[in-house]
Amino acid sequence: MFDGYDSCSEDTSSSSSSEESEEEVAPLPSNLPIIKNNGQVYTYPDGKSGMATCEMCGMVGVRDAFYSKTKRFCSVSCSRSYSSNSKKASILARLQGKPPTKKAKVLQKQPLVAKLAAYAQYQATLQNQAKTKAAVSMEGFSWGNYINSNSFIAAPVTCFKHAPMGTCWGDISENVRVEVPNTDCSLPTKVFWIAGIVKLAGYNALLRYEGFENDSGLDFWCNICGSDIHPVGWCAASGKPLVPPRTIQHKYTNWKAFLVKRLTGAKTLPPDFSQKVSESMQYPFKPCMRVEVVDKRHLCRTRVAVVESVIGGRLRLVYEDSEDRTDDFWCHMHSPLIHHIGWSRSIGHRFKRSDITKKQDGHFDTPPHLFAKVKEVDQSGEWFKEGMKLEAIDPLNLSTICVATIRKVLADGFLMIGIDGSEAADGSDWFCYHATSPSIFPVGFCEINMIELTPPRGYTKLPFKWFDYLRETGSIAAPVKLFNKDVPNHGFRVGMKLEAVDLMEPRLICVATVTRIIHRLLRIHFDGWEEEYDQWVDCESPDLYPVGWCQLTGYQLQPPASQSSRESQSGSSKQKKKAKSQQYKGHKKKRKMPVGKKPVSLSSLPLTGGVRRSFSGDEELTPPPYRTLPAQTALEAFPPPSTSQEFSPSLKTVTTLQLKEELIDGEDYNFLQGASDQESNGSANFYIKQEP
Repeated sequence: MFDGYDSCSEDTSSSSSSEESEEEVAPLPSNLPIIKNNGQVYTYPDGKSGMATCEMCGMVGVRDAFYSKTKRFCSVSCSRSYSSNSKKASILARLQGKPPTKKAKVLQKQPLVAKLAAYAQYQATLQNQAKTKAAVSMEGFSWGNYINSNSFIAAPVTCFKHAPMGTCWGDISENVRVEVPNTDCSLPTKVFWIAGIVKLAGYNALLRYEGFENDSGLDFWCNICGSDIHPVGWCAASGKPLVPPRTIQHKYTNWKAFLVKRLTGAKTLPPDFSQKVSESMQYPFKPCMRVEVVDKRHLCRTRVAVVESVIGGRLRLVYEDSEDRTDDFWCHMHSPLIHHIGWSRSIGHRFKRSDITKKQDGHFDTPPHLFAKVKEVDQSGEWFKEGMKLEAIDPLNLSTICVATIRKVLADGFLMIGIDGSEAADGSDWFCYHATSPSIFPVGFCEINMIELTPPRGYTKLPFKWFDYLRETGSIAAPVKLFNKDVPNHGFRVGMKLEAVDLMEPRLICVATVTRIIHRLLRIHFDGWEEEYDQWVDCESPDLYPVGWCQLTGYQLQPPASQSSRESQSGSSKQKKKAKSQQYKGHKKKRKMPVGKKPVSLSSLPLTGGVRRSFSGDEELTPPPYRTLPAQTALEAFPPPSTSQEFSPSLKTVTTLQLKEELIDGEDYNFLQGASDQESNGSANFYIKQEP
């Protein structure tokens, strides 16, 4: 690691008494670069002769890194400029009749003392500005403060294979050393120092400068994938100075020997770490690509949409027939909700034809190989049949697992699923799941895993019993062996923090916690909200991200809801519930309104027979990051939910309204797919990891 650096002539064995009492560095994972002491080391400022000042530009840096034997200049350019100006000064002195001095002064060169004085004033101004900014940002959300104050644990980056560095994170862990900017310094140039990772939280790391021992006074959080984080050795290779923090600069008399002792045998980032970060943040989807995506107003069909923007692999899709380009939908590029053009026709899925007869200029079909691949299945033998019963996550109320029925068998392993007791007669609320989807389960899954199963709406024989229900409806259960029973070693643990998409408002990413783990199924809780807003999500869902993902990609993170926000919205929701009690007296749930979010009008919700046909109540274009509104404007745009006449009781409430028969509006094409499966007796066995 020290190869290529200038040799140090000073005795590397000398050190202060405090150094001798240093404990050995704890061993770290073996696949990170090891810093070795092979005779060539850094030259660090030791309080005596380690620093130098360029006589041309005034730059302060490590002496051995300066140019020429005299170490008077920081670079060849400064040396030549000084020489040229010296000659001009000498000629000018002769013309003025003055004897030339032995060491001519550089023309227009400002004294170093004046520079330092000016810089000190500049630093004071910056500090005042920083204090002002800090006072404003205290009201914002900080992952570091949130984790430190509550002793939370974040899910590691390796749990998120779809996220940047998810597959090449390696053994980055505590005690890994990095080179970072030294903020505890009054020098006029940007200098660096070495820090060690004290704690990891997703992409974020709590760092402590070398030399502070157990003193956490200057510990700071930063994103380990940021542009200012470098492996040990980067400064020497880049000619950047390493300067100890001002607070501890007199702690040791020989910083070079201290660092050699501390760094020998320690771990640092791979040399190509920043390159890997950059490569992992390159996404194949580009604006103007055309895709087929689920119609958020009518879940049973797809529509053509165009990629408007890409942020961290998340796509903002605008439906192609949207006149004002505000009819949009957010999802990840690996989402099972998007497909290549022609997918609906190939499997027999319902599709809404666009009014646009030809592609707009610049738009082009997305290559099929860019989409997430589904597992191939064999439908020739025993397979799912129409009418079979199962359990499924309600796509319009992701906190519940409901009694469901297979309504149609499509090609390539896709199924149309309906939620019992909440279906429209025309099938407009059916939802497409693949046979290997982790969102469908065999009969008995909830009972064996102690999960509350939501019975069909209007079913009176409670508690619900599958045996009785199958007999009453004359149905059979889908065979257990047809379901996906793969459980990967995902690495999630109960209590871990992460950033998660609110799938009911897919443009929002919120602070969240894993509260329950059932095989590969995760119960995601949105911090600051009641449990009724939780969502069941697969462990490999592309809608889950490590802590720090929003900061890394520039997406806005929704902080935990405050108690006052919850109370005001709960009060408004209760009022609406009371008003709606004349229409439906069954189980209802209010929908959360995240902090700073515009209330949704019931009139804007697309309904079919009283059923919400949308994933999101947000029908307006609000791409992150969000624009900050003036106080008065903000009050007008975001009226308090407790007083707003347009506050919706929530998507979860709307989805439970009485269903009525009603045809879907617009031209709707159903591509028929012939299929003849043999009859199956089914099975009512409980879901277990092994074959029953």
